[in-house]
Amino acid sequence: MTAIDGAALLNEVEAFHRRFNVFPTEAAYVAVVLWDAHTHLLDCFESTPRLAFLSPEPGSGKSRALEIVETLVPNPMAAVDASAAALFRAVAGVDGKRPTILFDEIDTIFGPKAGENEQLRGFINAGHRRNRPMFRCVGDGANQTVQAFHSYAAVAVAGLGSLPDTIRDRSVNIRMRRRARNENVESYRTRVHEKEGFALRDRLAAWAEQVTERVTGAWPEMPDGVTDRPADVWEPLLAIADAVGGPWPDRAREACVTLVKAAQTTDKHSLGIRLLTDLRDHVLIGVDKLPTIAILDRLNALDDAPWADLDGKPLDNRRLARMLGEYMTADNTPIKSRNIRTAGGVFKGFHADDLADAWARYCPPPTQESATSATPLQPSSEPMDP
Repeated sequence: MTAIDGAALLNEVEAFHRRFNVFPTEAAYVAVVLWDAHTHLLDCFESTPRLAFLSPEPGSGKSRALEIVETLVPNPMAAVDASAAALFRAVAGVDGKRPTILFDEIDTIFGPKAGENEQLRGFINAGHRRNRPMFRCVGDGANQTVQAFHSYAAVAVAGLGSLPDTIRDRSVNIRMRRRARNENVESYRTRVHEKEGFALRDRLAAWAEQVTERVTGAWPEMPDGVTDRPADVWEPLLAIADAVGGPWPDRAREACVTLVKAAQTTDKHSLGIRLLTDLRDHVLIGVDKLPTIAILDRLNALDDAPWADLDGKPLDNRRLARMLGEYMTADNTPIKSRNIRTAGGVFKGFHADDLADAWARYCPPPTQESATSATPLQPSSEPMDP
């Protein structure tokens, strides 16, 4: 069999995407093309990243992106409203044709108005890694038996808003946006252009057969600072890029750094982590303790912060105490308010020392902006009203 030039082939796949998709960054094109290729080599890796096309508004090209991906991956399975049980059986099917699962309108499954869908979330999470079957009871009544369902499969999703944290952290996240007036694409027509995608898919499959041994067990060098879950996500894509050669190894690592940093910047941490971070960066600056009433005043006055309107009312002392009580001090005891003596009397409040361990464990590193723009708070010598 004639050797296939992998770099040239991925260039063609990228050109195919560019004809019909406008992605927000160059890094997004690189990531999507590598993801397309990795679906043909799934058994070479210990994990498979999810690919997520997300946007704040409709009409941002998410469904079209998923449509183009569908022509390039093996055994695509559109799963807009598929149940978890149906997906278990599809992936664990006996015909050997493991599907590539494509979820459009994922916000209807995990959005704020949707149910929890824990079964489906569990399937998507478990299928991120090989050899992580899900166990379910099958049969009727007393004749039920426990059966293992293999869930390892490539999954791409598209939808509005965001994803549950556990899925988002296992994904390459592409934040789509509406096309500007000067951004033009070809009109995609299934009966005209689908065949071109299928031809590229078949060539990707043939190329994958040629590089299977080279890719299996590969340990690609990760960019500095990419560790833990982001490294799990990007390892298969970087291994593909290294196998392809040409400019793709460098492009892949640049894309990795760009998208990982973007995820760290835009992902919404839990409300608890936001509270800890705001206390560190904007409230307990230059002081070692503050009464609760002063903490609440400063939190509720922060611009672009949620504290002044939590479920229709501002953060109060009870909720503050409850939220902080979920975290531990360095002595492994829940963070609690303590007495603080001021010129105006003794008030309940919080000490920076009690929060320091939680800050170190949960909060992102302080930004230069937060370190330089915040005005240090000095202990007041004036009486403080309760």
